[in-house]
Amino acid sequence: MKVRHEEPGDAEAVAEVHREAFGNHGDVVAALVDDRRTLLSHEIGLSLVAGCRGLVVGHVMFSRGLVDAPARLVAVEILSPVGVSPHAQGNGIATSMIRRGLEILDARQVPAVFLEGDPGFYSRLGFMPAGSRGFRKPSLRNPRRRLSGDHPPFPRAVDDRDAGVSRGFWRHDSVGLRHIGTGDDDDRRSLRP
Repeated sequence: MKVRHEEPGDAEAVAEVHREAFGNHGDVVAALVDDRRTLLSHEIGLSLVAGCRGLVVGHVMFSRGLVDAPARLVAVEILSPVGVSPHAQGNGIATSMIRRGLEILDARQVPAVFLEGDPGFYSRLGFMPAGSRGFRKPSLRNPRRRLSGDHPPFPRAVDDRDAGVSRGFWRHDSVGLRHIGTGDDDDRRSLRP
């Protein structure tokens, strides 16, 4: 298995990975990826694929978000989505892609990475609760958030609607857990500074 930057010819294979991985919501996730891909550049965001025997079996995307801090807006990255083809799941592919992405973002000196996801899985990658660190939800659909490590002094709301990123999670109605049956006690929003 090899993790590499997504190339233009990978778009349909990436869409298929998300269709398989997300089932009934796969088309929404694939459309979200297509939209967010247009916002990536060499300096902003990141799209990685995992290949096995010449086939794309996994994909992870990091895209620009903003923290509305008291003094200024702070550019951060949002990890979403991550998908692995069902036949390849359970082999550490998601973990490898996320770790490689975090290494690249650390080298770029990105101050923080936010996500929404399973705390059992993401805590292994250094993420911890964001709410306890003073970060607010961008939407009431996000029950709680998580973050990782010490963060720079820029608390508060995370949003992807500014600086051209409005074509993202809000447009595709992919903010929070609208279609996922988790309760308010499910602490899924995370940050890794």
